[in-house]
Amino acid sequence: MAFLKISTSRKCSQILLQEPFRNDVYARLVRSLTTTANGPAEQHQQRRNSSVVSGSSSLDAKPKFDPLDTSFANPEATFKSKTTWEIFRAYIVYQLCSSSYLVENNMQLMKICKAVFGEKLFTLIMKMTFYGHFVAGEDQYRIVPTLKRLRSFGVKPILDYSVEEDISQEEAEKREVESSMSEIEKRDQNAAQKEGSVSAETVGGSLPQYHVDKQFADRRYKVQSARTYFYLNEATCERNMEVFTNCLHAVAGATYGTGITAIKLTALGRPQLLLQLSEVIMRARTLASEIMGGKGNVIGQHLTLEELDKRLFQAGIKDTKKFLEKVTKDSQGVIHLFPWSGLLDENSELSDSFRVPCLKEGRMVRLLSQLSKKEEEMFRNMVHRLNTLVQTAKDLDVRIMIDAEQTYFQPAISRLTLELMQKYNTEKAIVFNTYQCYLKETLNEVKTDLNQAKRQKFFFGAKLVRGAYIDQERARAAALGYADPTNPSYEATTETYHQTLTECLTRIKLLKDQGDDCSKIGIMVASHNEDTVRFALSQDT
Repeated sequence: MAFLKISTSRKCSQILLQEPFRNDVYARLVRSLTTTANGPAEQHQQRRNSSVVSGSSSLDAKPKFDPLDTSFANPEATFKSKTTWEIFRAYIVYQLCSSSYLVENNMQLMKICKAVFGEKLFTLIMKMTFYGHFVAGEDQYRIVPTLKRLRSFGVKPILDYSVEEDISQEEAEKREVESSMSEIEKRDQNAAQKEGSVSAETVGGSLPQYHVDKQFADRRYKVQSARTYFYLNEATCERNMEVFTNCLHAVAGATYGTGITAIKLTALGRPQLLLQLSEVIMRARTLASEIMGGKGNVIGQHLTLEELDKRLFQAGIKDTKKFLEKVTKDSQGVIHLFPWSGLLDENSELSDSFRVPCLKEGRMVRLLSQLSKKEEEMFRNMVHRLNTLVQTAKDLDVRIMIDAEQTYFQPAISRLTLELMQKYNTEKAIVFNTYQCYLKETLNEVKTDLNQAKRQKFFFGAKLVRGAYIDQERARAAALGYADPTNPSYEATTETYHQTLTECLTRIKLLKDQGDDCSKIGIMVASHNEDTVRFALSQDT
């Protein structure tokens, strides 16, 4: 199962400059952030480019189909779904969006315009321009006509809740710093480091990237194309969950169960918990590599529980009974050193889950500093919100995509998403993880996650993107002194994207050749890049 997401903003702008507005057939523009129908390549072409039969046609007339123009230079195909006014508005909007000054200073400029024009006139101008172009509607009822019209052209939606809080940089930094520190750290930072970090650093060394830094506390820094949520309190997270739930119902009602909703985990819980869990996961990976003698992760190594016990005993670690009881395994051997599925248990204690054997010291150490009762409750609240949303999505037959975020959150986000897949993707791919291909480790991450899906027999869902945080990631790595996680060039990112997509499509083809259900792997090619779209369409699955 594969999806294709195409955004043609810059190319559309170029076409608009070249083509006269002399015919209504040129007044069609495929809205960005939408996906074509899933299915074979021929169905992709037909559904994406299908035209609506005119009212004067007979009821038996078949709709006409256009061949998919992979040069993206055919205005008749490109502008089929829009009116003349919409194409004129698109031209104005894209020309304005091509200005770096306007993009980087949009919040300040909007405040000035609001003060000059007044509330009502400013709102009208926005609805006629940017809001009208990029937003399908103001609520779940007003979006229905837009979604139905797009659906008639074979275009399906991803519904995003895109409202951000209008807060200052100072307020954003204050919220982020306060919500990213544990209660122990707030009481006594030195004591916190002594209590939690000393033993943990024996597995993996110092990991400064998983600690808040005021210089980068405003996560909007150098980020223009991603929504950002700043934690205020648990009540705000509950309201965000309600909004996401309404999005799920809106998609189900408007797209007949074929739509998609995207959510962000930072909208549903305290950032501190994601930071701490991410750090634990990275230390756990180091531990696994040490146990495997530097050969990488455990899955795929066919390590038996007996062999694991033997290696720990040879390292002088004897108090391993409880640890070994929790190891995730199957008939082929160990899958994970930890019972990660327990993260979704709303009754479990997070801080009790991560006592691990340290080969260097020959003893058990704690990877996670002790959480307070309040922090444990906050983690359970976040897990409850996730379970509620995904269960709702499954009940409504709507796919739910967990957005990727900064690398210091991403290990926790990906792990929780994989466990959601295992729990809910039992019959089809409902939950999708997002993989950012500007990161060096993306291909390895996808391979490991595909292996887990195969071993634990759940449907795998992946949305492949280039990524939205590259400038911020590079600046943060340089400032805090850790290795830059991003690819060194645009070409390297393209290569990672194509290799990752090829890996997924190869495994889909293997399923098909074996007579297995090829929908066990669902892929969305979410790219703004024309060459990547052409590459995806050229692959034979």
